[in-house]
Amino acid sequence: MERREEQPGAAGAGAAPALDFTVENVEKALHQLYYDPNIENKNLAQKWLMQAQVSPQAWHFSWQLLQPDKVPEIQYFGASALHIKISRYWSDIPTDQYESLKAQLFTQITHFASGSKIVLTRLCVALASLALSMMPDAWPCAVADMVRLFQAEDSPVDGQGRCLALLELLTVLPEEFQTSRLPQYRKGLVRASLAVECGAVFPLLEQLLQQPSSPSCVRQKVLKCFSSWVQLEVPLQDCEALIQAAFAALQDSELFDSSVEAIVNAISQPDAQRYVNTLLKLIPLVLGLQDQLRQAVQNGDMETSHGICRIAVALGENHSRALLDQVEHWQSFLALVNMIMFCTGIPGHYPVNETTSSLTLTFWYTLQDDILSFEAEKQAVYQQVYRPVYFQLVDVLLHKAQFPSDEEYGFWSSDEKEQFRIYRVDISDTLMYVYEMLGAELLSNLYEKLGRLLTSSEEPYSWQHTEALLYGFQSIAETIDVNYSDVVPGLIGLIPRISISNVQLADTVMFTIGALSEWLADHPVMINSVLPLVLHALGNPELSVSSVSTLKKICRECKYDLPPYAANIVAVSQDVLMKQIHKTSQCMWLMQALGFLLSALQVEEILKNLHSLISPYIQQLEKLAEEIVVVVLQQVFQLIQKVLSKWLNDAQVVEAVCAIFEKSVKTLLDDFAPMVPQLCEMLGRMYSTIPQASALDLTRQLVHIFAHEPAHFPPIEALFLLVTSVTLTLFQQGPRDHPDIVDSFMQLLAQALKRKPDLFLCERLDVKAVFQCAVLALKFPEAPTVKASCGFFTELLPRCGEVEPVGKVVQEDGRMLLVAVLEAIGGQASRSLMDCFADILFALNKHCFSLLSMWIKEALQPPGFPSARLSPEQKDTFSQQILRERVNKRRVKEMVKEFTLLCRGLHGTDYTADY
Repeated sequence: MERREEQPGAAGAGAAPALDFTVENVEKALHQLYYDPNIENKNLAQKWLMQAQVSPQAWHFSWQLLQPDKVPEIQYFGASALHIKISRYWSDIPTDQYESLKAQLFTQITHFASGSKIVLTRLCVALASLALSMMPDAWPCAVADMVRLFQAEDSPVDGQGRCLALLELLTVLPEEFQTSRLPQYRKGLVRASLAVECGAVFPLLEQLLQQPSSPSCVRQKVLKCFSSWVQLEVPLQDCEALIQAAFAALQDSELFDSSVEAIVNAISQPDAQRYVNTLLKLIPLVLGLQDQLRQAVQNGDMETSHGICRIAVALGENHSRALLDQVEHWQSFLALVNMIMFCTGIPGHYPVNETTSSLTLTFWYTLQDDILSFEAEKQAVYQQVYRPVYFQLVDVLLHKAQFPSDEEYGFWSSDEKEQFRIYRVDISDTLMYVYEMLGAELLSNLYEKLGRLLTSSEEPYSWQHTEALLYGFQSIAETIDVNYSDVVPGLIGLIPRISISNVQLADTVMFTIGALSEWLADHPVMINSVLPLVLHALGNPELSVSSVSTLKKICRECKYDLPPYAANIVAVSQDVLMKQIHKTSQCMWLMQALGFLLSALQVEEILKNLHSLISPYIQQLEKLAEEIVVVVLQQVFQLIQKVLSKWLNDAQVVEAVCAIFEKSVKTLLDDFAPMVPQLCEMLGRMYSTIPQASALDLTRQLVHIFAHEPAHFPPIEALFLLVTSVTLTLFQQGPRDHPDIVDSFMQLLAQALKRKPDLFLCERLDVKAVFQCAVLALKFPEAPTVKASCGFFTELLPRCGEVEPVGKVVQEDGRMLLVAVLEAIGGQASRSLMDCFADILFALNKHCFSLLSMWIKEALQPPGFPSARLSPEQKDTFSQQILRERVNKRRVKEMVKEFTLLCRGLHGTDYTADY
């Protein structure tokens, strides 16, 4: 594809003439996309192809690209173009062409049943999209028709090929429904239609899974198909036979992964808790996997143990309340809990020898919450049963938190060490939570074990065991008030007896002392027992973070009791500062610690100590003031450009470069101005090559500081448009793997609206696409990303009147935003995010009142939206309340919190208490 062909391809007015989007040109562009080494040419080809896919000519060239003589890459593009046309431009298709389009797709799927699998899948997705758009009126028995057509004996394709093609089609149908752009009222109708149609699917799946003659590839596809359908919230009792067949298939190593996925998806569907009898039947099936689990652990088969653990946890975590309610079955549920305990304590070190134990931690939170939510009498019974279980859990977790031997740990990669650190933090959080169940007895238990370990003369103790017990203590003391605990004095007395022969143990000793700093403030006589340890550790660079943060806590909490030790603390601190033992951030913490310490001294003492501390730094500042920092930075810039020319594809190098300039911009502010054009150009190149959140964060800094200055607006506008274009392309490819980029992109857009709304006036900015991507980001599972997206909308909506493209897109697509917000409030987003969604509702009401009053009534009209638990009266009350409140944002937040509890069936329950 030549460059001249790309020119007319701008969307909207002046779109490419028909002759540009020919089969020949599409093939040339695809060749350029796949094989041209020049990144700019690839980008041009990709943009042109995206325009080709949505052009009217796509209906013509798509079928030609599917010809048997084409290579799979070209056929795949043809199938993808068909899917895009059907899913996004359905209204353009005349009703009298539905049947011929359906017939053509069936023909192509039959042809590719024995051809390229990626093309087959894409054609199945296209037919699934067509079926969803036609159901239920224009194609009332779509699924049954699919089954019948593919079972016809007169097909030229062999039986197995037809069977696999049908299963692929049936698998993608529910998946396409979940991601479809159907209007909300249509979505409800189609969901109901699919629920009926599963009667045509499940018997076929059962037959194929249970008949001995079915080859492994067919049975695997059956399990994937079942896994896809259960996510449509099919009643669990209707899935019983297939779940049992999936449990049987766990014995087949080739089917194991697919069986696990199917069982977990079936058990985890939100509606499953209604079918208690079915859940009770599943417990023996899960317990029946224990021998297979133990065998897998014995053989070091991590995949099998991981899969079985996922099943046990899915049943326990999703349905502990429903199963605890069945008091007469308490023993079988306790057996399931013990099975999960085995998974928590699975032998080996995480993440090197096992990756299973981390899956179980959330279960213990859920079980505890459910036990403590019962009325007093029932809770007392379950406390009696489960307190010993939770004490056992503490022992298991502390064992899992132990470091490996020094020799073994030395062979771990940095990534494995980081995963282990995060795992220990998760264990720490769990122990802190368990304290609510076990109370002060837990601290006594830990103290007794540590005391026995340190005072026993019978056998030498390992530092790992000591460190783990201290870590458990520290985990609780960091967040729970231990000031009245009778074991802390003994613990403080034990600490100096610990033989510190290892950095990890020394770190934990430091952090434990830091966690007890408030207790030390109430018991100052004990300060002298631990302060020498902390001051000694300050001189060890390996203990930099733990020793400095602990000294800071002691100086903050105990400052009025430290004057006797002040001279020593200042002397040691000054010594380590001059030797430059610590990094800049730790030096700043150390200075803060000294600030707390000095604030409690007499004025003369303060001045004397300040002079000795600060004099060396004043001399350094005077020396720096003689140099022009920007000139130095400009010289460094040239060096960085050379480095980038060789390492532009290295994500870590790009991130480091962004970090350098982000600090420079924040420090120099307006003095950085001469370098803005160069940095904008460099950032554009970096982000086009490897999109990274750090580059977006730096762009946001530039927008914040320089966008309002006319001289700097052109390069910043060019950079803003480029990163927006690249990010929008990322959204089309699938943004779910890049929540950090989406988060930073939303923050950049919000900053642009806040600092320079003119950036949204540029004709080359696709405001509609930006708006739609932000709506999509509201549905991400990552809370920071959702918060950033909400922040974008709360900046965008007030600009409806002043920025014409913003007003236009809100008028056209604002209803889509409202529906996404209501879906989130209805239960699709975490309750912790409700304030953010309330902010969007408040902004809509304040700045788009007439539109909102029309949209909210339409959006809440369909039955079951945004939650099946709501009555029409409750929805009506909510919409009236929202529309009345245009001044008090706090009131809107309260309304949203009330409404989300109603949607989730939690209103008036114990869950409301902490909300």
